[in-house]
Amino acid sequence: MITDPIADLLTRIRNSVKAGHAKIAVPHSKLKLAVLEVLKKRNFINAYKTVKSGSFNEIEVDLNPSISELHLRRISKPGQRIYVKKTDIKPVLNGYGISILSTPRGVMTGDEAKKSGIGGEMICEVW
Repeated sequence: MITDPIADLLTRIRNSVKAGHAKIAVPHSKLKLAVLEVLKKRNFINAYKTVKSGSFNEIEVDLNPSISELHLRRISKPGQRIYVKKTDIKPVLNGYGISILSTPRGVMTGDEAKKSGIGGEMICEVW
């Protein structure tokens, strides 16, 4: 049983990039798909797809081979949720990284949320 599935996803991606793997498989969830979509838009990963594995669905993630080091930091955790207002969204590494937020309009980057004028739960930072 995994108590924090998003942290598990980020750790699997981080470890696979360091190990030089091309693909990984993670258990399926809608929130993971939304986070992976943001990572795909920003070219941190190449692609992802849902595959049937036994009686459960899995997400197969194709990692970007041009990225040799990827930093993924979980911000909001199950024991301590971190929510930010639109005015409190700060750039990650002076704009070199992105923050991923779960907002009422879906999962998006911090820049998109700030432009939309909404805040939400700060899921993670990527650089």
